[in-house]
Amino acid sequence: MRTYIGKAFLVCFVFLLLLSFAVHTSAEASGQKQYVYDNANLLTKEETGKLEALAGKLGAKRKTDFIILTVNGTDGKDIAQYAGDFYDSHFHGSTAILTIDMKNREVFISGYQKAEKYLDSSRLNTIRNTISSDISAGHYDKAFQTYMKMSYKDMGKSPGDQSDSLLFKWWFQLIVAAAVAGIAVTVMVYNSGGKVTVTGSTYMNHDTSEVLNQHDTYIRTTVTRERKPSDKDNDSSGGVTRGGTSYSGSKGSF
Repeated sequence: MRTYIGKAFLVCFVFLLLLSFAVHTSAEASGQKQYVYDNANLLTKEETGKLEALAGKLGAKRKTDFIILTVNGTDGKDIAQYAGDFYDSHFHGSTAILTIDMKNREVFISGYQKAEKYLDSSRLNTIRNTISSDISAGHYDKAFQTYMKMSYKDMGKSPGDQSDSLLFKWWFQLIVAAAVAGIAVTVMVYNSGGKVTVTGSTYMNHDTSEVLNQHDTYIRTTVTRERKPSDKDNDSSGGVTRGGTSYSGSKGSF
């Protein structure tokens, strides 16, 4: 009898232990932070899972939430305001949000709190320009991964650090140096030739030659039109959310 009671007690203990573990795991799962809000259904379930994992991994190292938000329309709001309202209602602290509006074909990347400082509008412009071709081609998963990785990298650099700028690339400096040297040599070769002294009047007899007639002939008028810049051409768009949080931003069409 004692053996039976002991076994029953052991079974109950193990059951309670497993139940406690299951409840704890469920609580953790329910409290798990969401990073991908694919309301426009641009991603597969597998792609969403991988992006969630990448955002969680990179974000933990930078103490910044890297968010993806896709929508089919912004309820009549400017995309920057829509992203700002989304931040106010869902987040606080350092956050970067990539917002894509499929209806109006617009993309907006914004940085809030600490991310505003490290992901300034210049850096966000670089990120947006880098991923724009993939977005236009429908390679959303690749574009979103690139956005997270570039944002992660920029968050690890000092604000204002332009070491990745084209001007600081050794190969670009080499090309510029070669171009300058080529121009200098060309000018030197050109100036090294003899001076031309023969002109149109060299063989003219000014005593017997004269102008017989002089007139201007009207041919045509050419009018050049330039497209008026639209709001969608603006690269950078920082501001303040309606909740009072300032942000950096980069907006464009795709």
